[in-house]
Amino acid sequence: MVIPCSTAFAQAPDNSKANQQDRDKGSATAEQQAENQADRDLARKIRKSLADDKNLSTYAHNIKVIARGGTVMLKGPVRSEEEKAAIEAKAVEVAGAANVKNEMTVKPKSK
Repeated sequence: MVIPCSTAFAQAPDNSKANQQDRDKGSATAEQQAENQADRDLARKIRKSLADDKNLSTYAHNIKVIARGGTVMLKGPVRSEEEKAAIEAKAVEVAGAANVKNEMTVKPKSK
């Protein structure tokens, strides 16, 4: 059985250029997530907090959360400064202010 499909619903990713920073050598990536259980749990708790907040954009829900040695790095594009602050606040609540590095960038919605 062949099921026809339409490309009408296909959407090109609009944050591909914003994610170019991950190609830079020395830039932290999700592959650098620590293998120890404490860091995995830390990253998981922050990701869950972000996923549970339905007020955040899809961009925010896709922020990279990398935990190593108790320090959390937040990377990727978000839609506004307010969203950036909200994400950082969630991470600080879980990991503590001294343990969060914010490398998110703001990429407003194209008109």
